[in-house]
Amino acid sequence: MANIYSELSFEDYKHCTLCPRECKVDRTNGQTGYCRETDKLKISSIGAHFGEEPPISGKNGSGTVFFTGCSLKCCYCQNYQISFQGIGDFYTCEQVAGELRKLVESHGIHNINFVTPDHFFPHTIRIVELLRKTNTSIPILYNMSGYQKLESVKALEEYADIYMPDFKYADKQLAKELSHAEDYPDRALESLIEMVSQKGFLDSFIDDKPIATKGVLVRHLILPGQVQNSKDVLTTLFLEFGKDIPISLMSQYYPTSMLMKNDKSADLMYMKKRITLKEFEEVYEHAVSLGFRNMHVQFPQNFRSKKDKTDFAPDFEKEKPFKGNR
Repeated sequence: MANIYSELSFEDYKHCTLCPRECKVDRTNGQTGYCRETDKLKISSIGAHFGEEPPISGKNGSGTVFFTGCSLKCCYCQNYQISFQGIGDFYTCEQVAGELRKLVESHGIHNINFVTPDHFFPHTIRIVELLRKTNTSIPILYNMSGYQKLESVKALEEYADIYMPDFKYADKQLAKELSHAEDYPDRALESLIEMVSQKGFLDSFIDDKPIATKGVLVRHLILPGQVQNSKDVLTTLFLEFGKDIPISLMSQYYPTSMLMKNDKSADLMYMKKRITLKEFEEVYEHAVSLGFRNMHVQFPQNFRSKKDKTDFAPDFEKEKPFKGNR
């Protein structure tokens, strides 16, 4: 079925409104908006990643493409080296497609995973087109912050197979304080409704498949001191989609060095610690009480000091940013 909505194209970079920030800068002329990126495709890492949810990573890994820059920029971002500090190299779409084909051949990756790609949507579409021309037919996954424009999500319908958005906030004030995005709850919900309308729920739950090929999985990261926000997110998802919507409940939060050095130390003090076991249990019990049937739960392995990172903490200055990747 043809997409009746406006196509995303490289022309969009001339007056950029790809994300809800709608900066309207001419990125083709070297200008940058909130994401801090021009129209030159910049990527921090391409590789087989084994730290996603089981039906995404499987045994062979997810072919992740981490794009430099970000349209949301949460103050606690664990990928701050690429979202804030701009670590990465310039690529052409042809080079990215070539690297991904190599991963298919060398690792047998289960999918191609575009991580926080909003500000480079036109490039992702071109990459998908190039892959399809060479009969690379594994699923295309858009791994996103949840802060998307409805129009952009509509335009991705022909190119995406799996959506894996975050749903970070139900609390508008918290979204404003931590991500400068007071409209996040509304944006996230309307975009998620569209994603589910396009692809349905993640098929690994429906068909009991070991590897997902289509559908939506929603992630939520529990934040320290914000149990009510997490409960409200879960309640929102239940009321809108029912108990069958696939959810990934995550406990891996840790305060990054960037956050620890933030000069708003008094305002963000509650974020400079790990979540407690009590906080996790309260959120998890709420999810269970709502009756969610399709959940991946990241149970906390331990609750170490705030200085300790989790095994999920990447270092994008290394060739292989994540532990356990090969």
